[in-house]
Amino acid sequence: MGCQEDMVVEKICEIYDNISSLESLKPSKDVNMHFTNLVLTCIQPIPLDVTKLSNHAQDIRSHLIRLCAEAEGLLESHFSTLLGSFQNPLDHINIFPYYSNYLKLSHLEFTLLIDHCTTHFPTRVAFIGSGPLPLTSIVLASYHLRTTTFHNYDIDASANSLAQNLISSDPDLSQRMFFHTSDIMDVSTALRDYEVVFLAALVGMDKEEKARVIDHLAKHMAPGALLMLRSAHGARAFLYPVIDLCDLQGFEVLSVYHPTDEVVNSVLIARKFPVPVHSVDQTLGPIILPGKCSEIQTFNPLSHGNMIEELAIEEQLS
Repeated sequence: MGCQEDMVVEKICEIYDNISSLESLKPSKDVNMHFTNLVLTCIQPIPLDVTKLSNHAQDIRSHLIRLCAEAEGLLESHFSTLLGSFQNPLDHINIFPYYSNYLKLSHLEFTLLIDHCTTHFPTRVAFIGSGPLPLTSIVLASYHLRTTTFHNYDIDASANSLAQNLISSDPDLSQRMFFHTSDIMDVSTALRDYEVVFLAALVGMDKEEKARVIDHLAKHMAPGALLMLRSAHGARAFLYPVIDLCDLQGFEVLSVYHPTDEVVNSVLIARKFPVPVHSVDQTLGPIILPGKCSEIQTFNPLSHGNMIEELAIEEQLS
């Protein structure tokens, strides 16, 4: 790695030491300060390849992703509880400090989605790992997919209870948003009901866990259904797990977006193959064409800062 990359990794490791020394990751002045510092450090536009990190830095990255996940869960629970104390929670949703980021990310995902929904908007969508503050579902349902039904899955019953409370007083969303307390690895038949499945960034905290979830979705989603995933690129991979396109077996990768603004997550969209691609030698089983991992590059936002250029990855099946 170059000097600039080394300096960023060193800074991230220092912040990790500070975060690790905190008594609690619940929202507080110190917690907010350290995580803000971490995010600002990680979103710097440097060509950092986390696969080339030292073993020590890789260990820190793994631990840091889990600390970020814990802090994010506590932050969302705090604000979901606060919002739930209002008579009409959604009227006050902009008090969440990262609401504007969700507006940008959801707009990006919607734009990406409609590029590949060629005939109609989806009628049934699943969001896996929706959490106590399901902002993506709320924003998409409120502003973009206004007739779509959203089924939100989370393994935590208390998270679903907080989330349900946010939309229960809304006459529209309360009829179109549903919450299921389930480990998605135990959900099979129901997955065939959805035209689009969103997979939250923190479902599957490492490469192996993420690959198992994706494999489960490949087995049980409806043929031709779309899978929307969140990943991370460059130093942002210290905040969220990275999805290796070669792990998307069973799917045709359609597009990949890497933001370079304050939106942290990369966005991938893939389509489940309508039918398995079989080899000539049937004893070898199905051959699934992976995405062209070597062709993914960093993208720059357009002049207004909200949209991101697209790389379309097209696989021609013979």
